[in-house]
Amino acid sequence: MSDALISTLPGVGPVTQAWLEEVGIRTVAELRMLGAVEAYRRLKFMLPRRVSLNALYALEAALRGCHWLHLPADVKSALQREGKAIDEAFRRGAAARCSLG
Repeated sequence: MSDALISTLPGVGPVTQAWLEEVGIRTVAELRMLGAVEAYRRLKFMLPRRVSLNALYALEAALRGCHWLHLPADVKSALQREGKAIDEAFRRGAAARCSLG
C-alpha cells in the first residue's frame, strides 16, 4: 500500500487529491510519513481560505481508514489544538511580513 495513490484512501475526493498533489503528496506512504497535521499545514499555507479544520479531520480519518465523524473525541480535540496553532502561526507570519517594523 505504500505506493498506493492518495485517491485510494477513504474520504479523499478529487479536490483534496489535487490539493495534496500540489503540495507534493501523491502517495499514501508520503502522507503517512508526513502525517495529517503536516499535510494540513502545507494545504493551509497554499489555500488559507479554502482549507478548513474539516480537511485535517478528513486526512487523519483517511489514514485511520474511517470517516472523520468516527474519530474519537480526544483525537478531534488534539487536531483542533494543532489546527488552531497552525492558523495562529499563519496569521502571525502574514502580519509580521506586512508590518513596517
